[in-house]
Amino acid sequence: MSDTDKIFSGSIPKLYESYLVPLIFEPYAADLKKRVGSMNVSRILEVAAGTGVVTRALASIPDERVSIVATDLNQAMLDQAAAVGTARPVQWRQADAMALPFADGEFDAVVCQFGAMFFPDKSKAFSEARRVLKPGGVFIFSVWDRISENELADTVTSALEAVFPNDPPRFLARTPHGYHDPSIIARDLASAGFSRPPEIVALAARSRAPSAREPAIAYCQGTPLRNEIEARDASRLGEATDEATRAIARRFGTDAVDGKIQALVVTIDT
Repeated sequence: MSDTDKIFSGSIPKLYESYLVPLIFEPYAADLKKRVGSMNVSRILEVAAGTGVVTRALASIPDERVSIVATDLNQAMLDQAAAVGTARPVQWRQADAMALPFADGEFDAVVCQFGAMFFPDKSKAFSEARRVLKPGGVFIFSVWDRISENELADTVTSALEAVFPNDPPRFLARTPHGYHDPSIIARDLASAGFSRPPEIVALAARSRAPSAREPAIAYCQGTPLRNEIEARDASRLGEATDEATRAIARRFGTDAVDGKIQALVVTIDT
C-alpha cells in the first residue's frame, strides 16, 4: 500500500460524503445496521468510521440505550461526519485501529465498514478489535470484493490507463479492492487471536447515479485515487475525471448509471 492510500484530506472528505457515500456505501451501511440491530449489544465501537455513513445508520437503531463510539485515523473525515450529524449523540474520537485508546473488554460489538483494507498490519488491527471486545462480543466488518466484481471502480481504473499509460494509477485495485481472499482474511483473524472460524458472505448490491459524471468525480476526486493522479500531474485531474466520465458513459449510458458492486461481510465472535 502506498503512503498516500490512507490520506483523506483537503476537499476529499466533502466529495467523499457527497458523491461516494450514496454511490456505494449506503446499501452496506443499512445491512450492517440490520445485523447489529438484531444483536443484544449495549456498547458499540466503530473503527474507520470515515464520514459517518454507518454511524448514522447505527444511531437510528431504536434502542437508545445503545451507545456508539465512532473512530477514524483521519480527523478531517470525523469533522465531516460530525458536521453531517446523527439522529442521536455519538462520541467521535480520532484513533488508530492498530492502537485503540480503550480498555480491554469495553465493547459488545466492534464494527468496521470498508476500513480493514487500509490497515497496514491487519492482524494487529484485528487483535486490537478482539482486545476491546467483551467475552462473547462480536466483530463485524466488510471489505470490497475483487475489482472485477465492482463495475464502476473497474471501469474508472481501466479508463485512467489511457491518461497515464506509462504509470497508470492503481489505487482502487491495490487497496480498496485488494483484500478479498477469504482464506487470507481467516488467516489474519486467527493470527489476531480469534479462535473461531469467521462467517464470510458475499453480498452484491447496485451502485446508482443520475449520470456518468457523478461516479467519475466520486472516484477520481473523492478518494485517495486523487492523490495518485495529482502526484503524476496535478494539472490533469480534470482530464482524468473527464476520461473516467466517458468510459462510464460508454459502458452504462449517458443518463442514469446502474452498476454492480459486491462486498464480503465478515462476522466473528470472541
